[in-house]
Amino acid sequence: MSYTKERTYYRSFVFHSENKIYIMEKVIYNLVFNRKKLLNSEGKALIQVEAYLNKQKKYFSTKVYIKPYQWDAKRKAVKNHPNMESLNQYLSDFVAELEQLELEIAQSNKEFSLNDLKEKPETGQISFSQFMQNEIKQSNLKPSTMKNHFSTLQVLSSYKAEVSFNDLSYNFLCDFEHYLLVNKYHRNTIAKHMKHLKRYINLAINKDLFDLHRYPFRKYKIKYMESKRSHLTPEELEQLESLNLKGRRTLRRTLDMFLFSCYTGLRFSDIVSITRDNFHCIDDKIWLVYSSVKTDVNVRLPLFLLFEGKSLAIYERYRNSPWELFEVPASANSNINKQLRRLAKMANIDKKVSFHTARHTNATLLLYNGANITTVQKLLGHKSVRTTEIYSNIMDMTVVRDLSSLSGIK
Repeated sequence: MSYTKERTYYRSFVFHSENKIYIMEKVIYNLVFNRKKLLNSEGKALIQVEAYLNKQKKYFSTKVYIKPYQWDAKRKAVKNHPNMESLNQYLSDFVAELEQLELEIAQSNKEFSLNDLKEKPETGQISFSQFMQNEIKQSNLKPSTMKNHFSTLQVLSSYKAEVSFNDLSYNFLCDFEHYLLVNKYHRNTIAKHMKHLKRYINLAINKDLFDLHRYPFRKYKIKYMESKRSHLTPEELEQLESLNLKGRRTLRRTLDMFLFSCYTGLRFSDIVSITRDNFHCIDDKIWLVYSSVKTDVNVRLPLFLLFEGKSLAIYERYRNSPWELFEVPASANSNINKQLRRLAKMANIDKKVSFHTARHTNATLLLYNGANITTVQKLLGHKSVRTTEIYSNIMDMTVVRDLSSLSGIK
């Protein structure tokens, strides 16, 4: 059902049963705004569905309240509303459900009256779950970010199949948090899901779907845990570089990807996306130029100046690849991390190593060797220097170096 300037209603059902043709008068449905000519304290009025049959009428509340200027009387549709599309779709679905019920009764050969149409159950307009799903789909989020937001919706649905706006309260957030803790979600993962929920509740408030006075995050505080960012020391990095992997092609490629990230600071999503076209010869020197998959920030890396140009040897080894440099799919992250744990054990590194360890190692060693924090910010593709500052206190050696340079102690 769509909202157009002229709406057509079928006046009868025609269907076949046991070689007979039955014709039954069909209910005519019409959307009616402010039937009682009375606005509530917020200056809004109700949209109802009017069902007309045999000179009788019955009205159904849609639970949708809007202001007079937000109603298009000619098109019988919501207009000038921040959530116009979702509301009109909801109204269309509302009528469609009544029509479906009517059709089912007609096909059962029972006598039909308007009393057979049941009031639509309370839904609080559209549910928060449906609102959140619609907003994610219609957003301009990057695919990876959109996937994260959908993961929050999935976890929310596992807690409660359909969350209404009326459910959203301080107690609901506390209970949802407890559910995640019981199911052994990491504290920072819980914080991420809560951050996403907060985003869509704020969006619902901005679109007049949720009362600001009921804002649950006024009392509820998102809890973060300081994460331990693992990095490799120069000695540990050298141990990996010295591994003999002759004849072990898969492990060799995994190690080369990891070391390339240590030397350049690229995330896994960027490592698996770069091609030969990202490498440029400028003044006879090789630069890596790419846009971060996660942040869309453009990054330019002078490979010949980073870590004594060690990344160039890896580039030369894979430069003839027909597509991506390392030809590893983005879905291989988990398997790559398993191989890295194996490599760390082979290198006698007693530390939990994941691919992201390489990025931490890059930032830490650059800062330790005296790189300016804003320079490191640009090299890592951080939008804000505040993100880069988390690395400035990782290595105790950095503190010793800075104090030594001030006091003259060597």
